[in-house]
Amino acid sequence: MTHLDFSALADESRVLMQAELRPLQGERFQPTGFPDLGAARYVLADGTDMLTVESAQSVANRMEAACWDEETQDLRHCLQGLPYIKVLNPAGEMLTASVLEAHRINSPYILESGDTTFLDRLQRETAGDGNSAVNFASLAKVILKYDVNTLLHGVFIAKRAFAGGRLRLTRALSGFIEARNVRPAELGGVKNDRVNFSGDTKQGFGNVPYHRTEFVAETISAYFNLDLSMLRGYGLDPEVRDLLVALSFYKVLRFLDRGLRLRSACDLEVKGELKVTRPAGFMLPSLKSLEEALPGLIKACADKGVFAAPAITTVAFTSKKAGKAEAAESDDSDAS
Repeated sequence: MTHLDFSALADESRVLMQAELRPLQGERFQPTGFPDLGAARYVLADGTDMLTVESAQSVANRMEAACWDEETQDLRHCLQGLPYIKVLNPAGEMLTASVLEAHRINSPYILESGDTTFLDRLQRETAGDGNSAVNFASLAKVILKYDVNTLLHGVFIAKRAFAGGRLRLTRALSGFIEARNVRPAELGGVKNDRVNFSGDTKQGFGNVPYHRTEFVAETISAYFNLDLSMLRGYGLDPEVRDLLVALSFYKVLRFLDRGLRLRSACDLEVKGELKVTRPAGFMLPSLKSLEEALPGLIKACADKGVFAAPAITTVAFTSKKAGKAEAAESDDSDAS
């Protein structure tokens, strides 16, 4: 089994990483966009035109997706044994999982289901006086038990039943992608209707011209930040901290290796290699060595009993409205 040595990080507060990216083909790329904003452009104090290519929220989701095997609908082989929550539909088939949900454990498919088994359990284990300060170390241990990824990427359970809606863990691992000295590349096209070019476009008929703005940039950079101080503040066992650090590095490297097809018109690759900018001189383990070491790190944590047993917690998702309707039908039949 590969052994990873993180002793050089014992007194460090952060691990900062940076990778230079470039379009896989050509020069143009399509950034993330927002309905009420469009592309997220901004200008530095020195007049440099900047652009957010991928937000912290999106990169977090993509780093989680890098851990998932779409073919087997489970965590990748080297991550087997990590706890997460699997949501089943009424037929008993997989519907989604906390690893895939944007709000992780706070997914409505988990906490808004008619099946309240896990909700009730989570309430009991995070119980506290709604008027007292939240014990984040205790909360972290509960979240660790059910979904390690949620502990790394953060969660906000804004429900009054959970400490008055104040249960929040900040991201320990975050990342974003930005482009420097950008210029717009205006594009256009037309959706052709070969049957009736003058049909009602509101109904989807006819020829429909459109425009789209892509960009070129002097540089595109991906940045990652692992908050070691936050992880230490949770009072976790050394074996758990080593797992969290190794898993964080794995997520970053796997995302850069396989996850940079961000959109149909934004396919990037790493230019050079991922660099650690803090602490100086620290060398990241290779992706291969992390894949070899992670099963042993996961087992060590499981043996200490910090994970749920079994590791995968299942929630049977049923609509609350459906549940109420079924109850009403039952009441009617009893009355008759």
